[in-house]
Amino acid sequence: MDSQSVASQLFAVSLFPYLGFLYYMTRSKTAPGLTLFGFYFLLAFVGATIPAGIYAKVHYGTSLSNVDWLHGSAESLLTLTNLFIVLGLRGALRKLEDTKESSSEDSEDIKEKGSI
Repeated sequence: MDSQSVASQLFAVSLFPYLGFLYYMTRSKTAPGLTLFGFYFLLAFVGATIPAGIYAKVHYGTSLSNVDWLHGSAESLLTLTNLFIVLGLRGALRKLEDTKESSSEDSEDIKEKGSI
């Protein structure tokens, strides 16, 4: 048993906890939509990386990380995943801040009306 086979087995087994994470995150309905999409989009990265790795091994006789154009293409999907997650969280934080600001303005209006 070599390190490559152990790594591929660990990779395959790690998919099950991640699918569980996605299931419960979707079910909770607390994650921002774009962030949830980003976590699902990670599966596109995984789905593209596996055939790219096989292609690199068959046609170039080396691992995916040694074939720049394939590796860069696959990693661009990971970059998109990260952008979706961060932009979704950023939007949720901004929405939360706007909600807090409007509620504090409302409470100030109530105080002013009460003192008149």
